[in-house]
Amino acid sequence: MLTKHSLCYKFFFRNTNIYKKLKLRLKNTVIDKTLKYASETWILTKRDSKQINIFERKLYRRILDPVYDNEKENWRILTNKEIYAMVKKPNITETIRLNRLL
Repeated sequence: MLTKHSLCYKFFFRNTNIYKKLKLRLKNTVIDKTLKYASETWILTKRDSKQINIFERKLYRRILDPVYDNEKENWRILTNKEIYAMVKKPNITETIRLNRLL
């Protein structure tokens, strides 16, 4: 179910008038912290970590926008390696694993 806040985030990340740096800061402060809340006690299965990573990459693709490929002369979405190279940050499941209680 979409709430008023999730619709607000959806439009915020798709808005082209807002700087990418600001969108990345919002993602890092609000969404990452919400995902990491009480994550020390989670039992993180492969399926869960895959879905969390897909969600994170989907957000990054909305923030970073498609890139123009000069060789093929068309627009394309970023690959997963390109996303993580641009962001220079480990994925969310790695940070959840690092925050776990031993």
